[in-house]
Amino acid sequence: MTVHVGVDLGGTNVKCAVVEIDAGSEPRVLATASEPTRSQQGPEAVLMRVARLAEATAAPFDPPQAVGLGLPGHFDAERGTGVILPNLAGDWVGRPIAGPVAERLGLPVLLVNDARALTLAELRLGAGRGARTMVCVTLGTGVGGGVVIDGRLHLGTGEAGEIGHTIVEPDGPVCGCGNRGCLDRVAGAGAIAARAGCATVEDAIAAARSGDLRARAALEHAARAVGIALGGATVLLWPDRIVVGGGVAEAGELLLAPLRREIATRARVYPIDALTIASAELGPVAGAIGAALWSHEAPDTDLRPRPLAHRGSDGAGDLL
Repeated sequence: MTVHVGVDLGGTNVKCAVVEIDAGSEPRVLATASEPTRSQQGPEAVLMRVARLAEATAAPFDPPQAVGLGLPGHFDAERGTGVILPNLAGDWVGRPIAGPVAERLGLPVLLVNDARALTLAELRLGAGRGARTMVCVTLGTGVGGGVVIDGRLHLGTGEAGEIGHTIVEPDGPVCGCGNRGCLDRVAGAGAIAARAGCATVEDAIAAARSGDLRARAALEHAARAVGIALGGATVLLWPDRIVVGGGVAEAGELLLAPLRREIATRARVYPIDALTIASAELGPVAGAIGAALWSHEAPDTDLRPRPLAHRGSDGAGDLL
């Protein structure tokens, strides 16, 4: 039995989870905590806040084995440094992240993308329990995701799961990645709010629930875009589970119903009755839980390309 700590470093809040892992048993969440990120105070202050929160949350329990740190963007895993962290104020490019936190805590610190961490948490403890092949999409300020193959989080050569940069509108809006029509720019919270004529996506969801036709159309437009991306992922991977999380997913069936229809329309070669599409279950702390799980699973995860072709539930690999 071992104790692992996970921290989800978000643009608004830092969230922490302490998870007990015992071979043969389901992981158990022992404690969670959260506090504001205050990234305007600079990277050094934020990283010390991360370390203090992890230290305080884990204090009542057995000494942790390792810490997983979920980041809202891209990083260099080998060097433990930031690459692109757009939701955090300050200069994080090339900034040491894992090292300073590890030095403060005296523990190994493993970095993971926040959407991949959420995917792992939902796989082990949430809506993805029992899935062998799974695609997770997180719909919030941006659009992220994760892929599970053979019951393990799959990273490919490093960052598999970037569904937010799947092209769904070839002549659509310019994305921060430099491309046009990325799902991130079509189905993110800001895009939905703007299309609905609302200040926030929460307002758009509330208006849609009250019957506002413009707000409902905005959610349906986003759902169709997500369905196009997930339809492609479905015929490529043949997953048995799709999990949808993030703040936009709070719209429930106003989003999920048109999303299901779009996937069924797009993934025609897939036996659609074999696919379960579910809402994420673990809420805002999922990323921290997943980061803790990653600190346990990452050392045993082979990041090199697999020598054998993956067959998913039957026909994975169909691109045509």
